Amino acid sequence: MTHGTVADTYSRLMRIFRHYTDLPPDARGVVVAVGNFDGVHKGHQQVIHEAGTTARALGVPWAVLTFEPHPTSVFRPDSEPFRLTTMRTKMRLIEEMGVDQILVQHFDKEFASLDADDFIQKVLLDGLGACHVVSGYDFEFGRGRGGNPDLLLKRGREKGFGFTAVPAVKDANGIVYSSTRVRNELKAANPRAAAEILGVAFEIEGRVEHGDKRGRELGFPTANLTMGDYLHPATGIYAVQAGIDEGLDTKWMDGAGSFGYRPQFDGKHELMEVYLFDFDGDLYGKHMRVRLIEYLRPEMKFDGLDELKAQIAADCDQAREILAQEKR
Repeated sequence: MTHGTVADTYSRLMRIFRHYTDLPPDARGVVVAVGNFDGVHKGHQQVIHEAGTTARALGVPWAVLTFEPHPTSVFRPDSEPFRLTTMRTKMRLIEEMGVDQILVQHFDKEFASLDADDFIQKVLLDGLGACHVVSGYDFEFGRGRGGNPDLLLKRGREKGFGFTAVPAVKDANGIVYSSTRVRNELKAANPRAAAEILGVAFEIEGRVEHGDKRGRELGFPTANLTMGDYLHPATGIYAVQAGIDEGLDTKWMDGAGSFGYRPQFDGKHELMEVYLFDFDGDLYGKHMRVRLIEYLRPEMKFDGLDELKAQIAADCDQAREILAQEKR
């Protein structure tokens, strides 16, 4: 059914394909939302929902076309981590919207060399057999970003496919939802503001690794996650919800998380450490998801371990109170 991918292991309902050629007949003739969709924020969601509304009206598959890795990482490989979602998280968020299928097209310089008309003909028409295409108002594609919504509308009229450009989606203050806004809020230690743009809390995810066991020695054993190649939020202490990734069945636990360099111990690399309240179990080697709910304080160095332990206890009390209010 799919071209092999790690995503196959956690998607139960959504079909996942990894190349636009040789799709099975029942995966063609789609209404497709196309874009990078990094973060799958409320603006992206509107584009994807628009495709779904049209697909249901026409009685054809509801599809999403996105690109991995993110094009920016191909053209600027030395840029600092900026992605809001790993492929794993993006797939999960899109699946939760009810999409029938997703084409995760590998993006490299060869694919980027397709000009805009070749992208329309080879990918959208010959590959997906799209009967209708939906994009955001600012979508650009093809070599040198030569394609845009105006070209899609023009070619749609010429070649017989429908096209919808979704206008900018704005918040109550008239500010456009964007991935850049999410990044800025996370860097400024405002995870709640980021969540308002995303529609869900920002997540960090990764494999739980063995650490130096200092948390255990302090009476607060932590699950340690090395940051992946995506955006690093403000360093500091957070109220978090975390769970072992079981896709749509993930069970969330409350906790406190520390992201940063561990100044008390002169850490050299950024690390996410999560202390789960009222939990006693083995997490090593498991894939953990961590939601940043609220920022508590910046990192700091204390005069001694007793002072550090007292502050951690106070952080946990504050996090418990915040997270208890989340459930009301």
